[in-house]
Amino acid sequence: MPTEEIAVHSAAGTLPAFWNRRAVFIANLLGMFFGNEAATRALAGEIGEADSYGGRLLPIIDMLFRGGDNLLVLERAPDPLLAGYFTDRLGLSLPAVEVLPHQDYLKLKGDQTLRHPIFQRLRDHGASWMDGYVTDDTLVDLAARTGKQTIASTEGSHRGNNKRLLYQDMQTDGLPVPFTYYAEGPDDIVAALMAIRRQEYRSAVVKSAIGASGIGMNRIRELDRADLDAEASGLPPYFYFEGACLVQGWVEPGVHGVRRIHSPSVQMFVADDEAVLYDITEQILSDHSIHEGNESPPPYLHGQPEWRKGLLEKGAWAARWLQRQGYRGTASADFLVILYEDGRTDIQICEINARVTGATYPSILARRFLPEGCWLLRNLRFEAPVSGSALLRTLDTGGELFDPGSSRSGSGVLPVNFNFGKDGFIHKGQFLCLAGQASECHRLLERACHLLPCATERD
Repeated sequence: MPTEEIAVHSAAGTLPAFWNRRAVFIANLLGMFFGNEAATRALAGEIGEADSYGGRLLPIIDMLFRGGDNLLVLERAPDPLLAGYFTDRLGLSLPAVEVLPHQDYLKLKGDQTLRHPIFQRLRDHGASWMDGYVTDDTLVDLAARTGKQTIASTEGSHRGNNKRLLYQDMQTDGLPVPFTYYAEGPDDIVAALMAIRRQEYRSAVVKSAIGASGIGMNRIRELDRADLDAEASGLPPYFYFEGACLVQGWVEPGVHGVRRIHSPSVQMFVADDEAVLYDITEQILSDHSIHEGNESPPPYLHGQPEWRKGLLEKGAWAARWLQRQGYRGTASADFLVILYEDGRTDIQICEINARVTGATYPSILARRFLPEGCWLLRNLRFEAPVSGSALLRTLDTGGELFDPGSSRSGSGVLPVNFNFGKDGFIHKGQFLCLAGQASECHRLLERACHLLPCATERD
């Protein structure tokens, strides 16, 4: 692995040049667990309509890969009217699209017949590079069989997403880390929970080495309960797929003098010889700490230059750590900003996600159209299924659809992606609110929820 330290630049609001390459991008969302199919099934059940999540990549691929004539391989075809909105109203260039369901993707590795039409399509495509959410063994095999090379290695992609490895390296480098034990099974977890309870934590969290969107993470509350062994035994076996889990004390207000916690995330791009930190967002998390959206800039950073400086300094450490692991591409470093009753502030790296994350695509789009503005991304689920034409028409006639060519081009709601049910209608979508002020972004979101048949609860 490389040992020479790369330069890291902070350019908040200014997008990096990204890759001057043509590429095939395999949207292998359900491959993010490197062969852990039980975790894959759990993710699909958690987020719903998982096969259409890759559509989030459609408007940003040609910005990530500036060589043009890119190919995006999705698990389900995107909405054609939404694609038309991207090109006709937003003026974006889009890649060509091929459809490859997840089960077909899994069958490609080791397929000696090479009969699946995707092999010929990829061989014929002129791009030299192949990339995906993660670089797993299937992606590497597919690249080799079709004359491509991957941007990151399997090892680099795997190591860049490994929470246990990250924790060990943060500890070695003297960065602040939470109170942590390793657990290779339920008995170890119970022993760790009892030790964490003695440290006067109220809750703990069990984290598998590799996880995403809350899969591989389980918060255990009320550590003085008598049934901790039953809860530990009830964890799915996929938690141990990558070896020992991390068991950590849960940092929360009222424990160890903590007054308040924020959850910012630094968006970055790691290239061969440098890295760029291009946005700071706030994660919107559920009560179970599952990611539900993002907002930028975090409102509490106003007037706090030392916090911003600390986030960027530790973000630079994260970028260099990813580069040392062999990872290349977009990534997010997630943090805890911990405020104590005595006035102290602690900034800790919580995890690093070495892939296109839930904050990558809204950040790139927002900074493309509004470099110094504010943005808010939420998932909206609908009480009744709706068509793409009805959805776009409703936002447009209601005056809320983002249009950079209109008289109010500085604000609006930009539909990024639609998630389809088995009935072919839209059940959920990702919506980006753009404006000069954070309050206007929130007003746009509430207006969109009023216009559309949104469910009461955010998704």
